[in-house]
Amino acid sequence: MSMINEITLIAVVVAVACALPGVFLVLRGATMVSDAITHTVLLGIVLAFFITQDLNSPLLMIGATLVGLATVWLIETIQRSRLVSNDAAIGIVFPLFFSIAIIMITLYAGDVHLDVDAVLMGELAFAPFRRLDLLGYDLGPQSLWVMLVILIINSFFIFFFYKELKVTTFDPAFAAAIGFSPLIIHYALMTLVSLTAVGAYDSVGSILIVGFMVGPALSGYVLTHSLNKMIVITVIMAVINSVSGVRLAFWFDTTIAGMIAVVTGLTTLLILMFSPKKGLFQHQISQNKARRNLNREIEKMA
Repeated sequence: MSMINEITLIAVVVAVACALPGVFLVLRGATMVSDAITHTVLLGIVLAFFITQDLNSPLLMIGATLVGLATVWLIETIQRSRLVSNDAAIGIVFPLFFSIAIIMITLYAGDVHLDVDAVLMGELAFAPFRRLDLLGYDLGPQSLWVMLVILIINSFFIFFFYKELKVTTFDPAFAAAIGFSPLIIHYALMTLVSLTAVGAYDSVGSILIVGFMVGPALSGYVLTHSLNKMIVITVIMAVINSVSGVRLAFWFDTTIAGMIAVVTGLTTLLILMFSPKKGLFQHQISQNKARRNLNREIEKMA
């Protein structure tokens, strides 16, 4: 398989793995929490590295996931105090954890391959060079296999807990009344978000992870009222954005993650404007029509 095809395949797998939990983040209005998690898990990676002194240790993923959950818990604890809004709580926790991680890297890991720029932007072009060898056989890029496992985990979770996710997302009070725990489902979802963010860090960086989680899911939300269809549209958009972004990046000879982020942003904005169901233009047309009808009614009364 050529390098460009491997890069494209990695991008597609990462995009779909991020987009699946992103559907429920968008529906729950928790997209900014995903932004906080994708940055603060760096603290978990750094802390686990100091314990293991091994960048390839699986404990790095466990530590990062735990810090992601701690981020969600702390944000919600501050929010429940009713002293600040949800956005303000995110604005307190997110910079705190992320800044601590950057300071620790600067002070104690300057000679280790923990690069802040790589964490933020990632570099898909380097992903194919880190190979997975088993008994002397080259099985392909290591990041591809990591994200395939995470994609399978996310898919299985949504498949087996679809009913619980749906009920707790749209009516948490009813879910609690019939025996579903919205809190357990919520933290299970946030665990997947943290795990997905950690797995995708090495390939695409935190900025594109947020784009993958929010952009395709937002497109699906705007294009349909059905959850099943939204999931399908989200996956399709994730694939289209990642494939197009990789090809355009090679064409213009620029950063791959940055180009995918641009394509994701542009397609999402176009759908937001031109969607026949909830698009901005359709909303404006409906408003103008309602205004004309109201004016006619007023004229008749006069």
